[in-house]
Amino acid sequence: MKKYYICVMKRILTFAALATLVLLSASCAKSRLEQMQLAKDVVINCNPEVLEIKGGQIPATITVTCPKDYFHPKATMDVTPVLVYEGGEIAAPVLHYQGEKVKDNYKVISAAGATVTERLKFDYVPGCEKARLELRSVVNYKDKQYPIEPIKVADGCIATYQLADLGGEYKYKPDGYQAVIERSTEGRIMYDVNSDKVKKSEFESYSIEGYKYNLDKLQKDERTTVKGTQIVAYASPEGGKDYNAKLSDKRAGSAQKAWDKISKDAGDIEVTGIEVKSMGQDWDGFQEAVSKSDIPDKDLILRVLSMYSDPAVRESEIRNMAQIYSEINKTVFPELRRARFVTSSEFRNYDNEELLKLSESGIDSFDLPSVLRLAKISSTPESKETLYKFAINKFDSDVARYNLAMLYLDQDKNSLAGAYLGKIKNPDADVLNATGVVAMRYEDYAEAAKCFEKSGNAQAKENLVILDIIKGDYAAAAKAAKGMKGQNAAVAFLLNNELDAASAAVTCKCGKADYLRAVIAARKGNTEEAGKYLASAISKKPELKERADKDIELAALAK
Repeated sequence: MKKYYICVMKRILTFAALATLVLLSASCAKSRLEQMQLAKDVVINCNPEVLEIKGGQIPATITVTCPKDYFHPKATMDVTPVLVYEGGEIAAPVLHYQGEKVKDNYKVISAAGATVTERLKFDYVPGCEKARLELRSVVNYKDKQYPIEPIKVADGCIATYQLADLGGEYKYKPDGYQAVIERSTEGRIMYDVNSDKVKKSEFESYSIEGYKYNLDKLQKDERTTVKGTQIVAYASPEGGKDYNAKLSDKRAGSAQKAWDKISKDAGDIEVTGIEVKSMGQDWDGFQEAVSKSDIPDKDLILRVLSMYSDPAVRESEIRNMAQIYSEINKTVFPELRRARFVTSSEFRNYDNEELLKLSESGIDSFDLPSVLRLAKISSTPESKETLYKFAINKFDSDVARYNLAMLYLDQDKNSLAGAYLGKIKNPDADVLNATGVVAMRYEDYAEAAKCFEKSGNAQAKENLVILDIIKGDYAAAAKAAKGMKGQNAAVAFLLNNELDAASAAVTCKCGKADYLRAVIAARKGNTEEAGKYLASAISKKPELKERADKDIELAALAK
């Protein structure tokens, strides 16, 4: 009996000990899990402390230091970083951790303590300017979950990059429309070889009759002012330089007398500033006439002209080409024995109001610059589009194609803009830059950069700055902006924390510029100045108030 009692007692003691161990173990596990739930003594840091939007994303680096005996060796933890903003939230991929005795493939957190670093990125959506980053965690142990209260680790987000004009810089091509058009009308009289006499038939020639008709029109046109007339006499390059110089002088004298008769026949046109010029041997006219002629071996003649500058040598060399010289003597020299009457005038072009009035009767008679000007001053995108297409169809105008593409860029019709840019036969710097803008808007940054670098114009250089801002490479943006002025350059410097350079780059007095000045002042710690600039910005552009309310750098000043 005693032996049995002792045995039973041992068994009871054993069960009691086991129960005590189980209770102690359960109590220990619960204590550790409670500690994990409280996250006591866990140190969490976020870089940056105030989040910033870069390249369309919001990056953050979180460092978590767990103390000794914090993480249960048989537990796992799921951590979800969440960006909470007005109107919604964005969750990053769940981060998984495990204790030392868990057989899984998560990051192991030692019971001796550990530090883990996680790099996060959230896609920007409107509203993220006013946000917070928090960690939502759950501890898993024996098929049970122990939630941890959400922990805020950062505020945000700074959206200074949005102050840049991220749509790209481009410009319309000038329409070529002139307020005053300089014109000239010309007539000529011809001379016989070695003669300075003006034949009677020359006064009735087609050239002189047309000249007199045009002089009469100029005289009667209220929009035209006749400025002057040049009487220019020549001799063909035959017979020696000195001889032809004297002959040219004589022709100048006879041509001036002829002009008196012609102007009288044209209705006593009043022309001041008559200028008489004697040009001597007309080698320039000779070269032009030969270039346009069908003379066989004309290239030989042109080669002689390029090889020799001495008139006597030129004439000698050409005379040595007997067969060619005969053809020249028959077809070229006669056209150079002449005097020209060149009357210059200025036409006062139609102003914008007059042009619009004229267009009401139709534009079929308009020249290209007039159509392009009409498109520029038209009040609606639809009418501009119609006019540019008219210019393309009637004049095959690449300027119209380009400006139509710019109109489409203004309307964010990037596909149509790219299509018209692609039809331009000889792409210049403006076309290359605009093509880069299209690529940038489609997020083809490599192609955009290639176009901007190849263009090299002022807008392309600014667009390279924009491209770096979009990509979040603020150091590169500031480097590219060196020496530049204006809003985009200022933003580039500001993003790279070059505050003095940013201040110097802001040049205009608009609301957006004052907003930039407010941000710069706030970062310098000059709260009073920042407030003044912000008030000025909002007074000039009231919609900036809404932005300021969400701007973590200025929100306190906007109240």
